Amino acid sequence: MSAYCLITTTTDSQAEADRLAEMLVSEGLAACVQITPIRSVYTWQGALQKDEEWLLLIKTRAVLYPKIEVALQEQHSYDTPEIICMPITGGAAAYLAWVDETTIDGEDS
Repeated sequence: MSAYCLITTTTDSQAEADRLAEMLVSEGLAACVQITPIRSVYTWQGALQKDEEWLLLIKTRAVLYPKIEVALQEQHSYDTPEIICMPITGGAAAYLAWVDETTIDGEDS
């Protein structure tokens, strides 16, 4: 299992994206969250949807995923938010060391 992961979620506003990113970073759950506007096409409640959204790319340690999932479920405005975790299988040693330095230990509250 990889020690690091990239978690994605989307929101319907830049303000919510900023709020979630700041919460995750300030609590030490993420080292960095990048935010970018996107256009999503998906089916919701049987109907085709096309929406402008904001994508959050959350870089963190894999041990923190459960805490991030809980935080996003509690703080997100969507009924069923996207919360997808992808392992990081490689990366620059200095960058991954920085991720370690800027995030809490998995056992920390």
